[in-house]
Formats: sequence, structure tokens, C-alpha cells
Amino acid sequence: MNKVSAFESSFNIWLLIGKVNHAIMLIRQRELNQHHIPVRQTLVLYTIQALGEKATLSEVARLVEREVHVVSRQAVSMEKDGLIKRIKNTPKSNLLRLELTERGLEMVKVARESESISAILSFLTAEERQQMESILNRILTRVEKYNAA
Repeated sequence: MNKVSAFESSFNIWLLIGKVNHAIMLIRQRELNQHHIPVRQTLVLYTIQALGEKATLSEVARLVEREVHVVSRQAVSMEKDGLIKRIKNTPKSNLLRLELTERGLEMVKVARESESISAILSFLTAEERQQMESILNRILTRVEKYNAA
């Protein structure tokens, strides 16, 4: 019987996480392409909606785990596309608040109604979903601690 080392096992899990992520992103992008919605924009749109009035470039960047300048460029593009508005908090402030437009809200609605993710995960029981979410959150916490070091 072949015994797999801890390193090989960890490496195989890492590869599997990457393969699953890549495959789901391709399916999700193909689904959203029908509505002309880029996957990367949906994450920013969801985040702005969730934050409400607290949605600033820095807070969105922190939550989507991207550099502020990357989210800033994306926000400019999304504003040109009519998805969001960038609003100065005060006339003297450089702080920009982000707000969804009606078109942005509609895109969030369409993206949420898309069925690929639910269909892919439909075979999992409620308990398995909870376990998977818990495990992935624990891994993410560990990754964040590792990145902070």
C-alpha cells in the first residue's frame, strides 16, 4: 500500500482547490456572459451592495482582497459602464463612496438569479454544505494569518 506523505496530501488538496475554483469560474463566466456581466465585476457589485453607505474604495478592496488601485481602476470602468457612482463624501475629502446605480442593481439581481453555482453544489446535503463552508473559512483564516506574517 502506497502511503502519501503529508506534503503530497497538502499539495494535492491545493491543486484540487485550484482546479475546482478555475472550473467553477469558467462555468460562472460563461453563464454571466449571456448577460454581459464580467465575473470580476459581480464580486465588486455584491460587496458594494452589502456595504451600503459604508462602501468606499478601500473597504471594497479589503473585502475583495485586491489592491486599492486595482479596485479604483475597476470602479472608473464600472462608472463609465453605468453600474456604479463614485461620490465624494465631503467637498474637501478625497474619500470616495461607491453606490450602485439602477443598472448595477439589475446586474446584481441577474447574477444572483443565475443557477450554475446552486446546480453544481446541489448534491451536497445541508450538513455537508455547512462543513464545507466551515473548512474553507478555516483555511481562509489560516491563509490570512500566513499573509500577515
